[in-house]
Amino acid sequence: MMRAFSFVVVPAALSLLACGGDKPPAKAPEAAGPPPAAAATNRLPEKAPDSPTASAVRISDEIVKACGIREPDAYFAFDSANLRPEDARVLQQIVVCFTQGPLTGRTLKLVGHADPRGGSDYNITLGQSRADAVAAYMVGKGMTKGKTESTSRGAMDATGTDEPTWARDRRVDMMLAQ
Repeated sequence: MMRAFSFVVVPAALSLLACGGDKPPAKAPEAAGPPPAAAATNRLPEKAPDSPTASAVRISDEIVKACGIREPDAYFAFDSANLRPEDARVLQQIVVCFTQGPLTGRTLKLVGHADPRGGSDYNITLGQSRADAVAAYMVGKGMTKGKTESTSRGAMDATGTDEPTWARDRRVDMMLAQ
């Protein structure tokens, strides 16, 4: 189901880090309004996930409230699409909310992010892969493909400076599409 996300990221990331040299300058976000991530809450997990190679699925407060979700974050392993059982329950609540609940007919927007290590193109692709993996999971659980939009911001919004904070940068933000 989520095989698109199950590619081998760690060796690729290590090879990028091993290349040395200066990192290409980050591209500035376009000035056509706030970045999509600004629509999501700025809430990040208080601490990094269990593993320094995990990435989060961060759910906007608007969806948390509408769907009655108590534990609003889920975690995917960095190099796979395996969810912990408690994460699957949270995502299933969202599927039900968007297919049979208060958000029926609305569109779910998924924005993938990456930590700042690696090149700009690589991070955009990685963020897109993360967002697409979450979208595929949601569609596989009953959401309509046309009601999920996925995009990537790569490392544009990254703030991490070490492994625990980079883990917070590796995420997918879920929010209502406009």
